[in-house]
Amino acid sequence: MRIMRYLSQHGDVRYAAEQADGRSLELDGDLFGHFEVSGREARMVKLLAPVAPKAILAIGLNYMKHAAESGSKVPERPMLFIKSQNALQNPGDPIEIPRYLPSEEVDYEAELAVVIGRDCKNVPVEEAYDYVLGYTAGNDVSARDWQRRLGGGQFCRGKSFDTFAPLGPAMVTKDDIPDPQTLRIISRVNGEVRQNSSTADMIFNVATLVSFLSGSTTLFAGTVILTGTPEGVGMGMQPPRYLREGDIVEVEIEKIGILSNPVVNESV
Repeated sequence: MRIMRYLSQHGDVRYAAEQADGRSLELDGDLFGHFEVSGREARMVKLLAPVAPKAILAIGLNYMKHAAESGSKVPERPMLFIKSQNALQNPGDPIEIPRYLPSEEVDYEAELAVVIGRDCKNVPVEEAYDYVLGYTAGNDVSARDWQRRLGGGQFCRGKSFDTFAPLGPAMVTKDDIPDPQTLRIISRVNGEVRQNSSTADMIFNVATLVSFLSGSTTLFAGTVILTGTPEGVGMGMQPPRYLREGDIVEVEIEKIGILSNPVVNESV
């Protein structure tokens, strides 16, 4: 099932399921409990990120070729950092280049995002998919200067500026993506392909990440896991090519669709 979250004509936030004939029908019930497709057509005013995350957990250096382009060793266990909830951005809405705390090195990172469907803790790898609701496309936007030099040795500052976590355009439930390790993942800037890889290149697969992240830690329903990015980020180019106002960034993931965001300078 392909699920969208949207602002309705009545001003409230609702969910809808896209149908084979192109219509979108409202969902009844709880997205993280029991829900079903109604017969009512969704009247969308604005498409929103497909989930409002309880938490955004992100994994660094999780593609073999990206680790190589970064000049980094392959990690022994998943490398976790956290993006704050304020970073969430909707499909079509702008990525803002920070100007109050200026950054000249804002980068894109195409990522498969996993949505946790039930509270869980200490999940065995073989049971991990029982707790996955679905998948969407994410862009782990990163201010490399704040990530590497200005952030006191922590990633969170450079990863958590407003608008730095676009998600969308829809969430596809796990029954329609039985194997998340076979998906083509692409990013484009102004139509130019920058990243073109497969989730098969992940060092730690989705099941391993869910199991690891739930270790001695409760993952609440609605948690989003960003699973890492493949090679081709702007930082890895010679010379580096960072985002600038006027750019259009697209993240395309097979079976999910295209997440597109323009780039603007923050208004201060």
